[in-house]
Amino acid sequence: MRNGLTKDPIPPARLWLTYAAAAAILVVFLARLYQLQVLQVDQYRASALENRITQTNQPAARGVIYDRNGFQLVRNVPSYNVVITPALLPDSPAEVDAIYRTLSRLTGVPVDLEGPPAAKCIPGRGIRQLVEEGATNKPFSAWPIACDISEETARILREAQVDLPGVSVDAVPIRDYASGELTSAIVGYLGPIPATLKDFYEEQGFDASRDKVGYAGIELAFQDLLAGRNGSAQVEVDVAGQPLRQLGEVIQPVPGKSLRLTIDTRLQSATEAALKNRMEFINRYAGETRTPLGVAIAINPQTGEILAMASLPTYENNRLARVIPQDYYTQLTSDERGKPLVNHAISSEFPPGSTFKLVTSIGALQEKVVDPNARIDDPGKITIANRYFPNDPGKAKDFICWKPGGHGRIAFLEALAFSCNVYFYKVGGGFPGEPIADGGLGIARLGTYARALGYGYALGIELPGEEGGLIPSEDWKRINLGENWSVGDTYNSATGQGFVLGTPLQVLNAVSTLANGGRVMWPHLLQQVLDGEGNVVQTIQPCTLWDLTDGVITPLAEIGRCAYGPNYLRTLLADRPAPSPDIQVDPAVIDLVRRGMRMVVTEGTASDYAQLENISSGGKTGTGEFCDALAQEKGLCIPGAWPTHSWYVAFAPWEDPEIAVVAFVYNGGEGAVTAGPIVRQIMEAYFTLKASDAARQG
Repeated sequence: MRNGLTKDPIPPARLWLTYAAAAAILVVFLARLYQLQVLQVDQYRASALENRITQTNQPAARGVIYDRNGFQLVRNVPSYNVVITPALLPDSPAEVDAIYRTLSRLTGVPVDLEGPPAAKCIPGRGIRQLVEEGATNKPFSAWPIACDISEETARILREAQVDLPGVSVDAVPIRDYASGELTSAIVGYLGPIPATLKDFYEEQGFDASRDKVGYAGIELAFQDLLAGRNGSAQVEVDVAGQPLRQLGEVIQPVPGKSLRLTIDTRLQSATEAALKNRMEFINRYAGETRTPLGVAIAINPQTGEILAMASLPTYENNRLARVIPQDYYTQLTSDERGKPLVNHAISSEFPPGSTFKLVTSIGALQEKVVDPNARIDDPGKITIANRYFPNDPGKAKDFICWKPGGHGRIAFLEALAFSCNVYFYKVGGGFPGEPIADGGLGIARLGTYARALGYGYALGIELPGEEGGLIPSEDWKRINLGENWSVGDTYNSATGQGFVLGTPLQVLNAVSTLANGGRVMWPHLLQQVLDGEGNVVQTIQPCTLWDLTDGVITPLAEIGRCAYGPNYLRTLLADRPAPSPDIQVDPAVIDLVRRGMRMVVTEGTASDYAQLENISSGGKTGTGEFCDALAQEKGLCIPGAWPTHSWYVAFAPWEDPEIAVVAFVYNGGEGAVTAGPIVRQIMEAYFTLKASDAARQG
């Protein structure tokens, strides 16, 4: 005892327990230190380096697009965006509020508006909310608060920038479609990189938050050529993300290639005007939208160059150039009748009607099914027992000619000129008592010649969404409908009805083949590829897919050399159902069919509607019966009086063709009456422009 106080000694066990706990804690700390500084040193060094060094992405200039005469269809123009760097704003809340109010007055973006986070430049949030979002993410990064402001507003803001710390105006390139809706079905438009393709494009050096890619037309088909290659650089940043210095080598962006198309914008304008005026006339006369869509295409039959391609209704691609407005896009996609976003020239399939009789003509004459001078009786209506199996007693079915009472006894040239249905029924499927060999041409051989003329598969035009049409066969019907083929099916097919479907481009390409003497040309839109300085990198050469008169099918490797890049057409046409290698059409057969097409214009079905002054032409009318979902909805599918599409396809001059044109009008009625004047006006415009160009150059 000391001073009356006692002190109990600490038990040794407790001391040792304390020492052990301290030692354990020390071991844990040392182990963790060893793990961090020795075992995981590479991982944390890499993380630190990643936080210190950032990769910047520098956009490449997208290539522009010209027509064949050098008119700029697509160009890049500046779009002005107001951006705020949160870290550079004043410290005073009053000064910040004053900046926000100034920006709101000039841009129309409210100072305060609560809304869910969305993509950049999408309305729904105020300036304060946008800046707070930016400050939370990257305070030293410029954050857009207003996009696509006017040039005048941009100039005002730049002049006042000294009084608006943290605020700047960025100029970013956007597409300007000079020809607008006139060529939108061909050119297409751009859109943001889809989330599903984000990884794919980022692997190619794109910035998914900034860059746009082709969504349709040439913009999509030649995305790789037009886009170029983005540049990149490494930049050292501090802990707040503020750039300090540039590190390493800078990879400069490579501008995209520019394209010159085969389109003549002047002819394109005349083509769309002729088609639109005729459609509007029909709809005014009917007192309703009787015809919701139409197509007109012009091609050089010697080269396959598309000179004009109009698909109505269409859309204004300039309205989609900056952002894709939800209301406008919904308006386009909800139009089930017209489908403005669809290029009907290549992506819609219709019964070709009597234009398909050209296929039946070539096949029947080449196979000597009928002598062209032999006369076949057309009483106006024939009746057959439509049989579906060998012992089927059949069911009587009438097949009628468009002319009441028929054409009487008629030979080939007159039958083609006056589009005699009964003649082609009999030649296509046979008929007892007529001078027709082997029961007619038959569906198998009809299919062979249809494919030889370009039906039944995509032709490889450089636009997305091309359809291949349908050339039916006995197997096709058995597999898809569970029924056997009948003679009536052959009758319908021989006249372009029944199950036969083709695109307007296929109808045109078939006639173009006959116009040039039998060469099936690759229809194309690209004429030249240019570099950033406007120098020609490559000129696209005409490409013959095959020649009917020599039976030679161009090898795929040879076709690949016709387009830009060795594998483009090879990929598109690798699965094409090419015609039989031994098919070889006598040039005299093609000449005879061309004579019949000349008679169509001079004295046949198109004589009152499609003749050109002082220029000879040959053509074929078509009136295709149809009964689709739209016709059923409107109650138009009346047996014996189905609605009809209008077709007319022609070439000129007849002696040495340099242009071929097709016009198609949905539910347009008789082909000659509706489509004939459209083709005539397009051809007149072509030859007028040609004379004008020659006079100017001379």
